[in-house]
Amino acid sequence: MRYDDSPPPPESASSVSPDPPWYTRRSTLAVAAAALAPTALAGWVLTQVLTGSGPGGQPPQPKALPASHTAGAGAHGAGDAKASTATPSPAASTSASASASAPAAPAKGPLAGRTVVIDPGHNTGNFKHTSEIDRQVDIGTNRKECDTTGTTTNSGYMEAEFTLDVSRRTRTLLESKGAKVVFTHDADRPWGPCIDERARIGNEAKADAVVSVHADGVSAGNRGFHIILPATVKGGAADTSKIVGPSRDLGERIAGNFARSTGSAPANYLGSGTGLVVRDDLGGLNLSTRPKVFIECGNMRDAKDAAQLTSPEWRQKAAEGITNGIVGFLGG
Repeated sequence: MRYDDSPPPPESASSVSPDPPWYTRRSTLAVAAAALAPTALAGWVLTQVLTGSGPGGQPPQPKALPASHTAGAGAHGAGDAKASTATPSPAASTSASASASAPAAPAKGPLAGRTVVIDPGHNTGNFKHTSEIDRQVDIGTNRKECDTTGTTTNSGYMEAEFTLDVSRRTRTLLESKGAKVVFTHDADRPWGPCIDERARIGNEAKADAVVSVHADGVSAGNRGFHIILPATVKGGAADTSKIVGPSRDLGERIAGNFARSTGSAPANYLGSGTGLVVRDDLGGLNLSTRPKVFIECGNMRDAKDAAQLTSPEWRQKAAEGITNGIVGFLGG
């Protein structure tokens, strides 16, 4: 048996049949039969068409098309099984068109159209990334650590946990008043961000107000809250000249509302009882181009303050005080 496609070898002259008349007669019959076959086939087909008969004399039955070839096949090809075969009603078409063209409802409330950036101080992961947060960054006037771990209560409740909880509560209240709220982080990263990035987030958001939420960690007996305001600084990327005035207004409004909401007094260990402190060594303030303040909500190392800071009910009051101060500052 041959497995290649090469032609068979030519036969020798001695193997050719010596009977030409028989060969000629067989070839002539084969040619005649081949010529008659198409004619007979054409005649049979014509008969079937004229009589409408199928095999066995029965009328031919229409063959069902596959589902992919039905009228529902869409423009993506006959095999698009997801194409709908239903024609939408005018009402449905009108409704779909209206939904597609309807603009998003504008925010409502006294802070509609305003942007507030909330900066939850520190990060719970900073303790595990000390080498990263110890890296020095430029704050304009000098260089400083990227971030710090923050403090804790004596029982281990972390400042970063506190600041994130109060920030989230504040966000909910601000959004209910129509504000757009941007966070510098939301427990969505393992550490940081660095202080220069925190400032940059507020700047790039073109925030109408920025509040960085913290709690202090000084010795027991020192109690109360205080607001940190930016000093007038200029150097490198730092220039607070345009935000010093509005930042003080923001800080004063938050201080008054925070005291009313929480019942806490201004710090008894700095600020001369005003609850306001000016600093020039905080990168988050030095690099800000938007009105910005820090709030130290209490002292985590004092047992009485710590009892308040660890209370969800008190933290809600703290969020209300911060929110009301922002609303007052923005004229809401």
